Amino acid sequence: MFDKAARTHASAPVVLDTPLQVAPEGGTHWTVGALARLVRELAGRLVSAGVRHGDRVALYKTNNFDIALLAAAVQRVGAVPALLSPTLDGQTAARLLERLERPWLLIDTPHLEARGLDTSAARRVLLSAGPAVAGAQVLGAQAVASLAGTYRARPDEPAFISHTSGTTGVPKLVVQTPDALWQRLRLQQVVASRTWRREPVALCVSFVHARFYSALSLGLAYGNPLLVAVDADPAVIGPLFARHRPGVVETQPNTFVDWEVLAGAAGGPLANVRYYNATFDALHPRTVRTLLGASERRSPKFFQLYGQSETGPVAGGWVTARGAAEGGGRSVGWPLPGIVRMRIVDDGGRPVRSGTVGHIEVRSRTRALTYLGEDERFRRQLHDGWWAMGDLGFKDALGRLHLLDRGVDQVEAVDSSLRVEDTLMARLPELREIVIVGWGGGRPVPVACTRDDAPLDPVRWQRAVAGLPAMEAVRQLPFDRVPRTATWKVRRAELVRLLAEDGGHD
Repeated sequence: MFDKAARTHASAPVVLDTPLQVAPEGGTHWTVGALARLVRELAGRLVSAGVRHGDRVALYKTNNFDIALLAAAVQRVGAVPALLSPTLDGQTAARLLERLERPWLLIDTPHLEARGLDTSAARRVLLSAGPAVAGAQVLGAQAVASLAGTYRARPDEPAFISHTSGTTGVPKLVVQTPDALWQRLRLQQVVASRTWRREPVALCVSFVHARFYSALSLGLAYGNPLLVAVDADPAVIGPLFARHRPGVVETQPNTFVDWEVLAGAAGGPLANVRYYNATFDALHPRTVRTLLGASERRSPKFFQLYGQSETGPVAGGWVTARGAAEGGGRSVGWPLPGIVRMRIVDDGGRPVRSGTVGHIEVRSRTRALTYLGEDERFRRQLHDGWWAMGDLGFKDALGRLHLLDRGVDQVEAVDSSLRVEDTLMARLPELREIVIVGWGGGRPVPVACTRDDAPLDPVRWQRAVAGLPAMEAVRQLPFDRVPRTATWKVRRAELVRLLAEDGGHD
């Protein structure tokens, strides 16, 4: 990917908000050509360290764009990178290392020490940055071996390993193939050629998620100025965007919620945005309206893709400012034409009519190969070739998919907790997060986080819940206490456990 971009756009600028750990001397301003050379250098050092074709290399390091560069270097020598989220605790990461069956471990010293990681399941430890540690090799101290060329994996063999969000427990290791990744990208390239081509692109997406590599490929394809951000804090992103004026912005849905405060901020950080791009889940309508309203471009659009790690995007569409004002917010567009077939089925697996709520299933060439070490678990989600997404929704008369709830998160007595959350977000602008969970067999429990963790006004809350399903008293938590994944999804099961530990008190 980097070499291909460098052949035609070597001088294209790439701006980072944080220097690379593997090359801090390079600062924050790079070119595509310089990044391609760095990937080749890192690959040479990996060869000198002993990494070979077919090896698995777990990347579990401090959050930084160099995760992507190291992953590319690992793949370049024919090894398989396994990307572990920096947010995983050391115990969970150690369990995943065991499942990877004696992988190399690529980690930086500060992260190794901060997580207290037991490295006994790793074949050998390579330090990407930081001081030397007993029993580990320092990658930067290795010679740069010459490379015969770039190894290209066969279409159906493992290309890299990502993992699921872990919202319901220990993440599953998802084995991705080149063909599946290419199928995910095909239609997006057509859309990007007509939208991203002339725009500065800003990405603030988890570096361990397969989606980042699709977005990065699109961002590199046309020689656009590219901005890659590690820190999603609006206080950091605002000045960064005000300086670099991105025309395309992609991040996680929950990060977009945080960026609402940038609408009208000094310097107009969102004024030049023509296209917002969100993946994974539906967005709150309030967020879409706010961000589209912050753009000064003609006809700005919000592109939305719905999917998961195992399948990549399976549905998508876009929303204009007018559509955001009129829409209900849970439409995630149409099944991707020519790539995905989609159906809605009842509890018995029988297809239902349009407008009927059921389980979402897809048949697609974009599907991953398996869960590493848990193939039987992977196969249980396949029904005669149809993959169960684990979500509830319906297709309307026009064929659009409407997402209602995650199956395991469905709350009794609420038709759609997501719709209730959308309504409360719209009625209470001070909310930064609202999550409806089921707990203890009683009525639904709303858990609220406000901007700056300000106290929630009980009178405004009572007005906001008028006409909604009966719920328990609201629990307010500081935003930073809500357990989240690398892509900022709320870990609802963990949140319920947290409430139980707190005794249900605020």
